Amino acid sequence: MKKYLAECIGTCTLVVLGCGTAMLVGCDAAAGGGYILTALAFGLSIVAMAYCVGNISGCHINPAVSLGVLLAGRMDKKDFWGYIIAQCVGALVGAVVLALIFKLGGVQDMTGGFGSNGLGGVNGSAFAGLLVEIVLTFIFVLCILGVTSGKAGHGSFGGLVIGLTLTGVHILGIGLTGTSVNPARSIGPAIVAAISGNAAPLACVWVFIVGPLVGAALAAYCYNYLEK
Repeated sequence: MKKYLAECIGTCTLVVLGCGTAMLVGCDAAAGGGYILTALAFGLSIVAMAYCVGNISGCHINPAVSLGVLLAGRMDKKDFWGYIIAQCVGALVGAVVLALIFKLGGVQDMTGGFGSNGLGGVNGSAFAGLLVEIVLTFIFVLCILGVTSGKAGHGSFGGLVIGLTLTGVHILGIGLTGTSVNPARSIGPAIVAAISGNAAPLACVWVFIVGPLVGAALAAYCYNYLEK
C-alpha cells in the first residue's frame, strides 16, 4: 500500500504544480513565457518526486509509464493496476485542490479548464492529437526505460534526466495539445472541469488516454528490441 500511496501523492503533486502553473500564467503563444514556465513546472515536479518517492514506488506517477514498465517486464500485473488506480485518484485530488485554491481565492484560471488538455492547437483534429501524444509519449517513456535500465549506470542523475525530458516534450506539445503524455494527468482536470461546467475537455479526453498508452507500448517494445 505504501507504493500506491506514493504514486497517489506523486501524481497529485504533478497536477497541482504543473496544471496549477498553467492555470496561473496561461500558455499564450504570443508571449511564450507561459509555455516555458508550465513546461518547467511539469519537469521540476518529476525531478522532485523522483528523489522523494522514487525509492518507494519508482515514481511512475503516470499510467503510460507504468504500462511501459509492465511491458518491459519490470513489474507485475497486480502492481500495475494498483498503480493505475492510485495515479488516477491522485490526479483527481490534485485537480480538486486546484479548484478549491482558485475558486476560494478568486483567481482566474487562464486555461479555462483547470489545465486540462485539448485539441485547439491542432484545429480540433483527433488524429493529429493522437499522433502528437503517441510521439511525445514514445520519446518520454523510451527515455525512462533507458535511464532506469540496470545497464544504464546513470545512478542519482536519473531523475534529473527524466524531468528534463518531460520539460522538452512539453515545450513542443503545449501549443498543440497542452501535452498530456499521462492519462491520469488528463483525466483528473477534465473531470473537475466538467463538474465546473466545461465539458469540452472530458469530451476529447479519450485522445489523451489512448495516445499516451499507445506511445508507451511502442516505446516498451522498441526498447526491449534494442536492449537485447
